[in-house]
Amino acid sequence: MQIRRVAVVGTGYVGLTTGACLATLGYRVVCADTDRRKVERLRRGEVDILEPRLPELVREGLDSGRLEFVQDTRAAVADADVVFLCLPTPMGVGGAADLAAVEAVADQIRDRLPHGSVVVNKSTVPVGTAERVAALLDRPDVAVVSNPEFLREGYAVRDFLHPDRIVVGAADPDAARRVADLYAGLDAPLVLTDAAGAELAKYAANFFLAMKLSFANNLATLCEHFGADVDDVLTGIGHDPRIGSAFLKPGPGWGGSCLPKDTHALLTICQESGVDFPLLGATIETNVEHQRRLVERVVAGCTPGDGSLRGVRLAVLGLAFKAGTSDLRDSPALAIARLLKERGAELHAYDPALRETRPDLSDLLTLTDTPEEALRGARACLVLTEWPEFRDLDWERAAGLLGSPAVYDFRNLLDPDRLRRAGLSCEGIGRTLAMAR
Repeated sequence: MQIRRVAVVGTGYVGLTTGACLATLGYRVVCADTDRRKVERLRRGEVDILEPRLPELVREGLDSGRLEFVQDTRAAVADADVVFLCLPTPMGVGGAADLAAVEAVADQIRDRLPHGSVVVNKSTVPVGTAERVAALLDRPDVAVVSNPEFLREGYAVRDFLHPDRIVVGAADPDAARRVADLYAGLDAPLVLTDAAGAELAKYAANFFLAMKLSFANNLATLCEHFGADVDDVLTGIGHDPRIGSAFLKPGPGWGGSCLPKDTHALLTICQESGVDFPLLGATIETNVEHQRRLVERVVAGCTPGDGSLRGVRLAVLGLAFKAGTSDLRDSPALAIARLLKERGAELHAYDPALRETRPDLSDLLTLTDTPEEALRGARACLVLTEWPEFRDLDWERAAGLLGSPAVYDFRNLLDPDRLRRAGLSCEGIGRTLAMAR
């Protein structure tokens, strides 16, 4: 059966990227979202998500007539050959994935799906969700397939059009093949499996990435003890193809929209299944303890010893969970900011991606329009997101703005020698400190 028309339910980060890229591949795509204002903006080609090439692809799809946006989910799926569910599955009670959105849509579209259509779950969901959706649909003529996304924020379009792999899982091999054929124009290894295998592949991938980051941060602590440079050590092992260099980078801890919720969800899956997976729990706890340790380092450098930061002004450079995005969800920068706030610190923060969106963070910090505003009069500066502009900042001028020469580079982004020449100390993670002379 030739696929002509695709429906995408949800126009968040995954849904909008999926819809725009499928339209680029030549399919007729209808994206549905219940948010009226969002749909109206998208119809005008206005994209709020900070993602390279995505706004251009949306506008190209609109201009070509291959991409449209609607509010009516039931109407969107009524003549679709394939329906993608790209819905939020946030962390729920006890760390489990909250499937309320997925289940609600399944119930909503059940009687509008065309005979012989395929429902594809692209959301990150627990093992057994494909079976759950199939039961909710109660349509033996409609197949349910798991096709997890592996998109990185800041690289989503590239990852969709040039994927490392495509994973498709289903109880019905013919349905799995139909979904795989959607990607026939892409050059990537294809993994055909059952639904459980595909659902687990997504969780396992994100857990492994979190584990590598926790490993790098633990190794940084060891390097500090022996005076070694963690970046050199990680480079030395990263060239081993059995290990690889990706995600071997110390920092302020891991976060974002996926890793925290997915690792906790996988932990819950293991606990509910009676499967002992100690490495998973250790990875999560290591991340929490690492952030506490970094905060203690700042406290020790800024207080006379009573552990309080009451009245101490600190500059925070970077709030997004990583460079290249404005996403603040479970950002390690915000986690550290909250710990500092609990100690009484007065935080002034700057992030280049937030100049337009201006999220309300007033209960936590003061958001500034320039890095200089954040730095002025601060007892110390913390670099928490690896934006290139922080590396290129006029640190000589910054030295004159700061009330103290302390810079905590928790991304190992800066050149310690340059800061030392500017009269600043630069304390990174797992590397020799360059103290002001």
